[in-house]
Amino acid sequence: MRILNTALTLSMFLLSPLALAQTWVVYQNMADNFSINVPAPGEPEIEEIAYPSEYDAVFPGRVYTVRSGDSTYSVTVIDYTDSEEIHLARTNSTEADSPTTYDYWRIDVMASAAYAATNFRTQGGEVNYDAWHHIDRVPGHQLNLTNSDESRSFIGIYLHKTKLYILEARVPKGYPPQGHFQQSLSFLDEQGDRIRYDFAEDGSLVRCCREWR
Repeated sequence: MRILNTALTLSMFLLSPLALAQTWVVYQNMADNFSINVPAPGEPEIEEIAYPSEYDAVFPGRVYTVRSGDSTYSVTVIDYTDSEEIHLARTNSTEADSPTTYDYWRIDVMASAAYAATNFRTQGGEVNYDAWHHIDRVPGHQLNLTNSDESRSFIGIYLHKTKLYILEARVPKGYPPQGHFQQSLSFLDEQGDRIRYDFAEDGSLVRCCREWR
């Protein structure tokens, strides 16, 4: 399904005159273990951020932004590696969300993709597409929005291990779908190799080496 959707989106993109003048490259980042297609020359601005979670804990993150004309392409990576310690250090916690009672630090991570999607839905635009998605079997969510200024946002959200990846291509009114960015994310291991998964007999994900068919 992903291959079909990507092929259809790419064909629409390549046929558009808006795409003909733009060159795309693969940007690879080993600090946050991902690669993605971005407009050339492909070197993003990088901003360190503090990201408030659903349960009011604050996590470190980075925003990678590439601008091309009136379009903006961003990858936000939120690092949940120290989730338990960050929740234990909170000064705004209550007995109800105590990590020792309900393990809300785990729930905060598990629910992070859904929470990020909710934040997009409530920012004031019109939701044109809203559905579960996956990249290399890593579950996530896709949203397409028409913003209040009539620009379009094409969003992908994926939780891989302890990192949340939030992709947004924001383009002017009339631009084609941005699947060439929205669906191009790859997860990388420490050697820079792409991580792909398949299902084990019990339904869990196991890393595999074969190409998708």
